Amino acid sequence: MTITVHHLENSRSQRILWMLEELGLPYTVKRYQRNKTTMLAPPELRRIHPLGKSPVIEDEGRVIAETGAIVEYLVERADGRLGAPAHRDDALRYRHFLHYAEGSLMPPLFTKLVLSRVPLLGKVAQKKFQPMVDVHLDYVEGELAGRDWFAGKEFTGADVMMSFPLEAAVARAAATEGRPHIAAWLAKVHARSAYQAALKAGGPYAYA
Repeated sequence: MTITVHHLENSRSQRILWMLEELGLPYTVKRYQRNKTTMLAPPELRRIHPLGKSPVIEDEGRVIAETGAIVEYLVERADGRLGAPAHRDDALRYRHFLHYAEGSLMPPLFTKLVLSRVPLLGKVAQKKFQPMVDVHLDYVEGELAGRDWFAGKEFTGADVMMSFPLEAAVARAAATEGRPHIAAWLAKVHARSAYQAALKAGGPYAYA
């Protein structure tokens, strides 16, 4: 059966389109546009899931929300492809970065984004908040210094999950200055044919 992706422009759901392209699973896209004033998702998404957020997918009568949960579901749907590697240490890294992307890295980046929209006070708060962001980016740079991909030698769903926060970081600051491994990783990601196909399928994606 074909998976339906309820896709919001300029959002985390771009990763789901990319994951589907990498796995070669059939899907259709239902696009939603943000409110131009509030930048929030439209109320139509609440008809799909009570939270009214994206990404959400529908598959075989199931409605599944949350990016990480969807990635894990798609890995299972594809018989384990792009999932945890066989080597135990690689598997542990896979699980770590699968959850680290939204659980640890994205919160400070999102907080900084919110602060950037607060007149006057926002600039002062951002400056004080930046060291916390730098700790995370330096950590990621160090992790990529010894590996091609986040889990190890092979590309996995963990790389898909890590794309959004790192693209967001780069879009709003010179995050790759002095961090060549993050820059190289992003270049590899953007060069992947499945990534390019997902951009065409998804439409506007400001973080890229």
